[in-house]
Amino acid sequence: MLRKTITYFLSLYALMVVAVCNAQTAVIEFTNYKIENTLKPDSSLLKLLMPYTDSVHRSMNAVIGFSINGMVKKQPESALGNFMADCMKLMAELKFNQKVDIAFVNYGGMRSYIPKGEISIGKIYELMPFDNLIVIQKLSGKILQQFLDKMASRDGWPVSGLTMSIKDKKATHVLIDQKPLDENAIYVVANSDYIANGGDDCEILRAVPKINIGYLYRDALIEYIVSLNRQGKTIDAKTDNRIVYAN
Repeated sequence: MLRKTITYFLSLYALMVVAVCNAQTAVIEFTNYKIENTLKPDSSLLKLLMPYTDSVHRSMNAVIGFSINGMVKKQPESALGNFMADCMKLMAELKFNQKVDIAFVNYGGMRSYIPKGEISIGKIYELMPFDNLIVIQKLSGKILQQFLDKMASRDGWPVSGLTMSIKDKKATHVLIDQKPLDENAIYVVANSDYIANGGDDCEILRAVPKINIGYLYRDALIEYIVSLNRQGKTIDAKTDNRIVYAN
């Protein structure tokens, strides 16, 4: 019986070896394709998209305001940053129906500039291409100081409602409504949901409760500029030493 069992397994092993030896290895072949601009446009597809393309172009090219001077981003402070931060503070107060002490704009989120002359909706999309929402948080003075130190370590961000100096990458001489920062006080702060949720290494804000009504910061900018234009006002933002480097 044992001899029959051994013979059976030896025969099975031999069959497996033969099967493996006879198996053909799959051959994978590649073909190189060169990408060039020689393809002709698909006229039927272009025709299909034309109504939508025309509509988008009309919307993006719509003029909503006028800027006296062109504004670009720079640190620690810029006219563009001040304009954007003031917009966030004012529109947050309007939409959330409460007083806002301070508003911040993430410097890295500003992706373009505002030109001198007419301002189109498309330019605001270039300036703020992300769907960031405005949120409200109530920060203790202690947490706010930590956030300002983080901001100072990155040479300052646009801010409204606050002045400060940067020394040794720390926020010093912080004044809120012309009063020194009080670590025991509570401040109502407007910020983007990206930063409030801990983005850009701002983890200290993640655990703080947020009020979110789904209001896009880009929409706030558009509404703010439209409102100014309806009042016959132009954009003429300036720097006013909100953030300076300490000697």
